[in-house]
Amino acid sequence: MSSSTGVYHQYPNTLKGFREFAKELGNLDLVVMEATGYYHYCLAQYLYGKGKHVSVVNPLSVKRFIQMRLSKVKTDRSDAMAICDYGLQNEVPLYTGKDKNQAESLQLLRLLELYLKQRTQLKNKLHGEDVLGRPSRAVYRSLLRSKTALDKEIKALEDRLLSMVKEEHQQQLTNLKSIPGLGDKTAALLIVLTDGFTKFGTASQLCSFAGTTPTIRRSGSSVRGRSRISKMGNQKLRNLLFLCAFSACKYNKGCREIYERIVGQGKSKKLALIAVVNKLIKQAFAIAKSGLPYRENYMSKLN
Repeated sequence: MSSSTGVYHQYPNTLKGFREFAKELGNLDLVVMEATGYYHYCLAQYLYGKGKHVSVVNPLSVKRFIQMRLSKVKTDRSDAMAICDYGLQNEVPLYTGKDKNQAESLQLLRLLELYLKQRTQLKNKLHGEDVLGRPSRAVYRSLLRSKTALDKEIKALEDRLLSMVKEEHQQQLTNLKSIPGLGDKTAALLIVLTDGFTKFGTASQLCSFAGTTPTIRRSGSSVRGRSRISKMGNQKLRNLLFLCAFSACKYNKGCREIYERIVGQGKSKKLALIAVVNKLIKQAFAIAKSGLPYRENYMSKLN
């Protein structure tokens, strides 16, 4: 969809389609697209390589934008127009082409996410077979073999991802792991998802990306709901950070203090853990930006 003419065109998602589309672009034109996994990546890379201005935006932001306009029509044409209008009315970030390592790291994460979901399904099925008393040994053994195979694949992918992070961000990984409670997997995932902490200008932005910022539910002046986290961010990162929070409550001075303070005020342990997660994110952000390892007295002062 062109903002200047309002003309709608369709191109095949192939190299030929990319070339035809690029020919229609001027030197000052900006191409805005939603982040849609594999489908946007090839086009974004192609246009970036041709020197075109590209912006890849969060589909949730565009969805909210459409909802605010109370639009009930959803077609390819209407979606294209909405993205076009979103790019015109908002300050959108320019796309910086990812190198091969970053691109492979993201692919590894996607495949890991798929395998982890499949493993969870197998675990649930195995538990169900145990409850039933394993009526079929053949079924149980097949499920067990499948889970064992998935375990090996997951381990291999995690090892590959960690080795790639070490290759380009060894010092940053070492510094992040110096934070009590933060392990290999979470530190590596933070580095990959933030592209070495270059994608975010503040720790608050990173908290929002992880989906750990509280949302307030309030109606009028007297009806209030409980504060909850937004859960709009990266679920895998959020889950790993929550696991880290349990350890951080014991061994990380700043996290332990904030946890004990919130629980001491009579608030729930879950709310305290959310605060610990955000504290870990702020510590990680500060360390990544400073290039220095964890220092207890300095880090415990971060809000």
